Amino acid sequence: MESRDPATGDRIETYEEPTEAEVDAALDRAATAFEDWSARTTQDRCGHLERAADLLRERTDEYAELMTREMGKPIEQARAEVEKCAWVCEYYAERADEQLADEVIGTGADTRSFVSYEPLGPVLAVMPWNFPFWQVFRFAAPNLAAGNVGLLKHASNVPGCALAIEEVLHDAGVPGGTFQTLLVGSGTANEIIADDRVRAVTLTGSEPAGRAVAEQAGSELKKTVLELGGSDPFVVLEDAPLEETVEKAVTARVQNNGQSCIAAKRFIVHTDVYDAFVGGLVEKVDALTVGDPADEGTDIGPMARPDLMEELHDQVERSVEAGADVALGGEPLDREGAFYPPTVLTDVPRDAAAACEETFGPVAAVMEVESEAEALELANDSDLGLGASVWTSDLDRGERFARGFEAGCCFVNEYVKSDPRLPFGGIKNSGYGRELSRHGIHEFVNRKTVFVNHGLESEGDGA
Repeated sequence: MESRDPATGDRIETYEEPTEAEVDAALDRAATAFEDWSARTTQDRCGHLERAADLLRERTDEYAELMTREMGKPIEQARAEVEKCAWVCEYYAERADEQLADEVIGTGADTRSFVSYEPLGPVLAVMPWNFPFWQVFRFAAPNLAAGNVGLLKHASNVPGCALAIEEVLHDAGVPGGTFQTLLVGSGTANEIIADDRVRAVTLTGSEPAGRAVAEQAGSELKKTVLELGGSDPFVVLEDAPLEETVEKAVTARVQNNGQSCIAAKRFIVHTDVYDAFVGGLVEKVDALTVGDPADEGTDIGPMARPDLMEELHDQVERSVEAGADVALGGEPLDREGAFYPPTVLTDVPRDAAAACEETFGPVAAVMEVESEAEALELANDSDLGLGASVWTSDLDRGERFARGFEAGCCFVNEYVKSDPRLPFGGIKNSGYGRELSRHGIHEFVNRKTVFVNHGLESEGDGA
């Protein structure tokens, strides 16, 4: 396994994959560690998360530079990702004790009933490269707080990030075996899913990968949470505050070099403001700086791998063949590295690739509609349902519209983002289950019902 700098193609480091015996030993360590970790108090476990937050902030530059080297994230955004990881650690350190407290349920004068939230055991996390720290920490923080132990199978192009995450948790005092990185391929991951020592699986990634993991885990009757792709609609109604909406639209499409499941991908714009929106979007996107992601002034760096750039360009070409117009960009840059320019496609037909498929890169597909009803119908005309946003000056109207979205995360006058305080996840082919907030910490626990009959004790005392 090796990591390469997508800005240059240069090899950064090579890594040896563990042997079958080493993987088996890691699973043994996880099972043993779970006995100790799950027996600790929530406060004890969360103390390590607080320390992890401190270490992340102390090492912000180190970890940001690592992300930038391995997957091309602009350095300023990489620093923000490290800070977000610290935030999620602090959030659960503060809230987990309350979120995991017994839930008392009234069932009668002579009974006591409650739900106890108890950890399941080792959980395998199959994680993607696009947010190489954040995706892992939004799994690790709630699950470690809940008493589970983690096994990380990270994407093969970010092995350095995977090992750094294990390092920071170890340095925060998390005991050995409680969180382990396994630099293994998908074949070995399938064997790990089937192993009796692993009790659950979570995956963030592509729809095909999610289906494969769900099938494997389902055959073993193991709980899964899947966060898969998105083709998020960004709906601009005729009364939207246009200047602010265009500004947000640019960030919503090109942050992280456009490589985000919850990036706005389909811009559905009312005809009354269509021309003005397109003009503003093209102007602002054209002003973005494409370049070395390690430079502070870079807005857009390279795509993570050359094959991903080739796939994106194929989607653009097929969309143009279907009738879309190229208002900006549309051709790979003639330079070293996997650089694709920020691209705006207009008048995109419904059956074009950019409208029907997830475009995982800096390509915006703009479509015109004549009514609010048509906008909602087009927004929901997708087999994906991760996030969605609507833009309007009428907040009541925006909330009504948002309730009509077929998606898991719906925003009014804000682009879709993940937040430790809010449940995150999708519907349809975007997956199932939730991460973050109290909903996320309850995904991989046994919701154990306990019923105590005090009436029988009273009868016995009177006998």
